[in-house]
Amino acid sequence: MDPRLNNVLRLLFMAVSFFAASVTTAEYIRPPRRKILRLTKDPFSSSDPHQVHISLAGDKHIRVSWVTSDKSSPSRVEYGTSPGNYTSVAEGGETKTYSYLVYKSGYIHHTVIGPLKDDTVYYYRCGGKYPEFQLKTPPSKFPIMFVVAGDLGQTEWTKSTLGHIQQCKYDVLLLPGDLSYADYIQAHWDTFGMLVQPLASARPWMVTHGNHEIETIPLVKEWFLSYNARWVMAFAESGSNSNLYYSFDVAGVHVVMLSSYTSFDDHSDQYRWAKADFLKVDRKKTPWLVVIFHVPWYSSNNAHRGEGNAMKAAMEPLLYAAGTDIVFSGHVHAYERSKQVYKDKNDQCGPIHITIGDGGNREGLATRYKDPQPVWSAFRQASFGHGEFEVVNSTHAHWSWHRNNDDESVQSDKVWVTSSWSNPACNGKNSKEGRKVLNS
Repeated sequence: MDPRLNNVLRLLFMAVSFFAASVTTAEYIRPPRRKILRLTKDPFSSSDPHQVHISLAGDKHIRVSWVTSDKSSPSRVEYGTSPGNYTSVAEGGETKTYSYLVYKSGYIHHTVIGPLKDDTVYYYRCGGKYPEFQLKTPPSKFPIMFVVAGDLGQTEWTKSTLGHIQQCKYDVLLLPGDLSYADYIQAHWDTFGMLVQPLASARPWMVTHGNHEIETIPLVKEWFLSYNARWVMAFAESGSNSNLYYSFDVAGVHVVMLSSYTSFDDHSDQYRWAKADFLKVDRKKTPWLVVIFHVPWYSSNNAHRGEGNAMKAAMEPLLYAAGTDIVFSGHVHAYERSKQVYKDKNDQCGPIHITIGDGGNREGLATRYKDPQPVWSAFRQASFGHGEFEVVNSTHAHWSWHRNNDDESVQSDKVWVTSSWSNPACNGKNSKEGRKVLNS
């Protein structure tokens, strides 16, 4: 093709993309599904640490998780601020292993390191063996950048999404469920761990579970066996009795991870824990409140319609009373951003709900939406991609969604968000309704 014509077409495409980003229900020609990735390296062919990922584990601490094939490998992490110069050692971590029918996992290690300096690069190695990894701790003050990606899976679209995320200068990744899409094939947990290792070993990944993590076999295997063994989160540090729901603070933001697949009525442990957790939030210390779970409460997509209604009925008043600013969910393989909403009506004190189950799963996109578009729905599009949530200060944050267009990342939706804490009309739990609900 003539290069000049190619440039004209590129400019035309950019103009069309810009226009598409300005309308509420943008349509474009969606590329076809891509193949499932096949990892050529056998995770168990080496005794070296692999499937390395990190997560926040309380104030100034990081949990390092990895897998080995060597039973005698210690749960020890050596670390320091210079390559190869490990001035600190953390020992005494836990080691887990599990069997699933004919499958037997490697030795899964979880060791907490710290206290660590904020916004600092550390070099570390696991189990006394190389390779050396490096991580960066989050800042303790604004601004802070979160990347959000749900329903990842292991396809070529996943690889594209991860590539775009790797180019983003983010501090923490949030994943609202459906990680590996192993779906009972346990070796796929291993290949997923290898796939995400370059990113997950360098920045904290804070995840919750989805329906593809359930993997139960009645009377034989319990729910979430593989997920709980491999992805230990900060539940103990946040006073939760379950790895399926927990919370953490980072740089002025309080994040609450909830479970769509555990009891959530007002007599449940999850509900009682969540209420107690919301009551402990100090909005002067953490003026932003973010909540994450898998099944969306506000979605105008035809896929999984109504599946979140029971949890919504039970817990939406709780989130509203606490002054939640933004809710992230997955499950529906598309993107949608709501306006501030509560009980299906636009409400200046309600949170923004964002469905972002479009990381790159093998099941494809959910392309059909309800028409007409509900009044609370601000933008929706069935495309793969990721989101970036930059909390600039105590009152303002910027959200943007980046669509995977072929192999290019295209910013297709963006909005400034104001914290409810800074709105005198809302003020979260200090409002009359908030006090009534949280103290009932």
